[in-house]
Amino acid sequence: MTHDSTAVQLASSSSNATASGAWWRDAVIYQVYVRSFADSDGDGIGDLRGVRSRLPHLARLGVDAVWLTPFYVSPQADGGYDVADYRAVDPLFGDLSDADELVRAAHALGLRVIVDVVPNHTSEQHPWFRAALAGDPGARERYHFRPGRGPDGAEPPNDWESIFGGPAWTRVTDGAWYLHLFAPEQPDLDWDHPEVAAEFASVLRFWLDLGIDGFRIDVAHGMVKAPGLPDIGRGAQATLIGTEPLPFFDQDGVHEIHRSWRRLLDSYGGGRIGVAEAWAPTSERLALYVRPDELHQAFNFRFLNCPWDPDAMRTVIDESLAATTAVGAPTTWVLSNHDVVRHVTRYGGGARGLARARAAALLMLALPGSAYLYQGEELGLPEVADLPDQVRQDPAFRRGRRQPCAAPGPARPTAGPDLAAGTAPRPGTAPQAAPGAWASACAAADPETAAPAGPRGGTAPAPGTRPEATPPTGAGPDPVTAPEAEGQDGLRDGCRVPLPWSGSEPPYGFGPTGSWLPQPAGWGGLSVAAQTGDPHSTLELYRAALELRRAMPGLGAPEAGTGPEPGPGADAPAEAPYGPYPSGMRWQSAPEGVLLFTRPGFACTVNTRPGPVELPAPGRPVLSSAPVETDGRTVRLPPDSCTWWSL
Repeated sequence: MTHDSTAVQLASSSSNATASGAWWRDAVIYQVYVRSFADSDGDGIGDLRGVRSRLPHLARLGVDAVWLTPFYVSPQADGGYDVADYRAVDPLFGDLSDADELVRAAHALGLRVIVDVVPNHTSEQHPWFRAALAGDPGARERYHFRPGRGPDGAEPPNDWESIFGGPAWTRVTDGAWYLHLFAPEQPDLDWDHPEVAAEFASVLRFWLDLGIDGFRIDVAHGMVKAPGLPDIGRGAQATLIGTEPLPFFDQDGVHEIHRSWRRLLDSYGGGRIGVAEAWAPTSERLALYVRPDELHQAFNFRFLNCPWDPDAMRTVIDESLAATTAVGAPTTWVLSNHDVVRHVTRYGGGARGLARARAAALLMLALPGSAYLYQGEELGLPEVADLPDQVRQDPAFRRGRRQPCAAPGPARPTAGPDLAAGTAPRPGTAPQAAPGAWASACAAADPETAAPAGPRGGTAPAPGTRPEATPPTGAGPDPVTAPEAEGQDGLRDGCRVPLPWSGSEPPYGFGPTGSWLPQPAGWGGLSVAAQTGDPHSTLELYRAALELRRAMPGLGAPEAGTGPEPGPGADAPAEAPYGPYPSGMRWQSAPEGVLLFTRPGFACTVNTRPGPVELPAPGRPVLSSAPVETDGRTVRLPPDSCTWWSL
């Protein structure tokens, strides 16, 4: 059977979590990279009106919420993750009324709206930083300005490195240095200053008053630095993110910030949430971000970076569930985002990569907790691996190994109340990767072909997330010196190419004219229009899976059907360190290369082997990523496939 033959009529049309008001515990949240989603005005760049026009697609897909990447006033040095005005929409994307209308339209369709907030750093063109550069001592106290070391203070204050390569410090004309963990255009804020906390509480209230339903918190692990800003004592520091303690990430002080934000979110009611894009050395450290009085979710980049290997998958799933269960929080699952190579390509590309990507999607959607989808994955889009150098806009490309001395690209005129007239914006337009994000582009979903992965990356988490290596205890390559990653030279433009909506030629319905990154020839067959109604398409597979996820009582919420479920076959081996879980999830014995777990009334099988596998049928098949053969007693699982079963 294939997914086109699924016609299961089951009782519930909404999950247990949704019914209880904790919608986020099992929500499916769809990431919109605004610049590449839909263009309404013909400038080749996606915008808020374009997003609003395509919301019916998301409603039909069956997601619960949409997460929007930054659309604030910004010089676009890092795709909007360098914010100059947190309360205004960049004219590139529309205006404040467009944001208001988008939120209202989404709510009318039953979709919640989550927006990015960027609290670790501002743009260099933010009024505070412009005042700091002008010598205002009060303004400088809001950032990390320090005297240099060595003769005449000519050396940086410490040995910290920028995630984008080079020192994490830039010297200004009067000799002082300022800290920027990312690009020089993104100076880090000093969260020990009370005015910083007060300003961001005000920013959150501004958007909550507009009606948004939550925030994805960029670099949620980075706002607090270790006292004294101590040296690390070694280089290639980006490879340590998510693997070892670092004085600039995952400091204990960030948790009080998140507690204060949780109190603010709770004061609004209506299920407003905070989602952490956070890197931590262990699953247990990551779980601290989702304790009952802190944030609601944290991205699980370990799952994103897991190779196509059953033992590795089970380990990541077990450790993730165990860590979040210990603090009473749901686990999140993600396969792609705007910072990593799309998982069709990571899993080997071509027919094999697509087969594995379809199977991985069903696995993800069968697990307890919340799932994040990245725009275009429901179409089975591959990475665009052959973008010409001259069109790339990821700032890491301009600062990285391939073009260390490349001249900056053309600046875009900027507008907005907080941008000084005549101040030239920094070049670049690609959004920020998570620590380890581009290194995780090498992460291997296919262990036969991919290079080892490591952080900076990890939302690949890859946060966009900025995403994380598998396992998280192993250091990956230096993003500056690592071998070129499969698909996009380790960079991020290839996953940000605008979506195909309809038609046989570019821009495939993306907008009236062209697109800011070129779309490949041949994407017409992958468009929304081409796949709609095709029972074998990836789009219809996702639609069927999301419909069943809502309908089957044992899926979705971590609390669904609490208590262990015997299910078919023998119990998990006694030496298994985890499970059964409060979700009722329980591993069952299965042939080598096959994962089999049950939840109340449900079973999931994943065949990771290159050939078919026969085993006793766990139940009645209701959805499969590839055709399965069963006589009701035994089943022949296709290679690289996932099947859902009703018990």
